[in-house]
Amino acid sequence: MMYSRLATATLSRTRVYSRRLLSNTETSKSAASAAAGPTTKKTTWWTSAELWGGMGALAGWGMSGAAIYDATLQGPEVISLNMTCVLIVYSSLFARWAWIVKPRNALLAACHVANVLAQSNQLRRALEYKLSNGQEEQVKEFMNKAAMVGVGAAGTVAIGPKIQSSLINANLGVVSKLAGADAGPFTIHFWAPMSKWLISGASFLDLDRPTDKISLAQYSALTATGFFFTRYSLLVIPINYTLCSVNVALFLSSGWHLGRKIKADYIDEQKPTDANIVDQE
Repeated sequence: MMYSRLATATLSRTRVYSRRLLSNTETSKSAASAAAGPTTKKTTWWTSAELWGGMGALAGWGMSGAAIYDATLQGPEVISLNMTCVLIVYSSLFARWAWIVKPRNALLAACHVANVLAQSNQLRRALEYKLSNGQEEQVKEFMNKAAMVGVGAAGTVAIGPKIQSSLINANLGVVSKLAGADAGPFTIHFWAPMSKWLISGASFLDLDRPTDKISLAQYSALTATGFFFTRYSLLVIPINYTLCSVNVALFLSSGWHLGRKIKADYIDEQKPTDANIVDQE
């Protein structure tokens, strides 16, 4: 009887010890998991910021290449002053954005620096062409407008931080929250996409631009850029919905011009005209 009670007591103590040991083990595993941080999700081609950012950078290099191509093989009469200036501003802002966004996109930053240089050369060619054709007044008006825009932009950059600080400290609810947002109007994450809206706007304003004045290489690069950046903008940190929306617009507007150019140069030219049909008869 005594041995039976002793065995029961020993078994009970063993069970208690086992439960404590199991509990301590689970606690240790939980602590180790917390120290290691959240579990990293598997990255696929659809969720890879590096992949989509790399493709966008290659499309951007295509835009720089288009400017170089146009400079070597096409005359300055096809250069759009409005689009060229917009591209210079756009690439200047995006070079900065690509360098500070997470993950950093050095290939994209380099491509935009190259595009600033290429588009600046295009601007020089266009202005020299107009001067050589007696359009001095048009060139002078253009230079005055560019100077005004430059002064306004410099002043905005200079007083921007003070305005942001005042709005945040004023506790104005949504306004203060927007002023301090990671991708808010006082950050490059906001103004880089806004510069791209200028590209889309320029494309929309020139929907009836003569097809002989459309650069096939430039608009091919712009269309590809809009496609890749639509996805890329949702994978970077901070997520940039403004960048996503503008790239949808860029893809549609540039694709429209690209389709018109291809139709005019490669489809309509191959169709027999009425005069050709009469000659054949």
